[in-house]
Amino acid sequence: MRIGIGGPVGSGKTALVAALCRSLGDGLGVAVVTNDIYTREDAEFLLRNGVLPSERVRAVETGCCPHTAIRDDISANIEAIETLENSLPGLDVVLVESGGDNLTATFSRGLVHHQIFVIDVAGGDKVPRKGGPGVTTADLLVINKTDLAGQVGADLSVMDRDAHARRGDLPMCFLSLVEDPAAVPVTAWVRERLAAVPT
Repeated sequence: MRIGIGGPVGSGKTALVAALCRSLGDGLGVAVVTNDIYTREDAEFLLRNGVLPSERVRAVETGCCPHTAIRDDISANIEAIETLENSLPGLDVVLVESGGDNLTATFSRGLVHHQIFVIDVAGGDKVPRKGGPGVTTADLLVINKTDLAGQVGADLSVMDRDAHARRGDLPMCFLSLVEDPAAVPVTAWVRERLAAVPT
């Protein structure tokens, strides 16, 4: 299964990927493809933090707007995923992290089976209300860094109300990786998706 993780710069995508690798890596075959415009910063972060061995992490340097490589021309990401799938028998899930982008970023369904979109409270409680395809259509919306809400004046009840108004019945969750380093609700959501895959 391939799961895309997108969201604005600084929303906590890479930290969430690291948490998922730790939580899912016990018993599941996990690999990651990161996307950055001109660097390997996110891949190097994952390797420095020892969340996966180097053979399970690939970096794509997009050289262009991040959404292009995950939606319009997915060839570099497909190549990286196929390299991982061919070299790692028993791979259960590939997490594809987009470079930081705006609220319109979405993944091609030719690239991933499911999409998680991450926003954070530091952008203000108006972000869910602004919508955008990332917020309104992702399979799971994660509102991250809830531990900072009081410090930035973000009202979580407003974010909850507006996210539900924009998303209808699509799931969303609040998260603080400081308080929940295992990202329990997101890990559970991923495990549910994996359990639904026919064997």
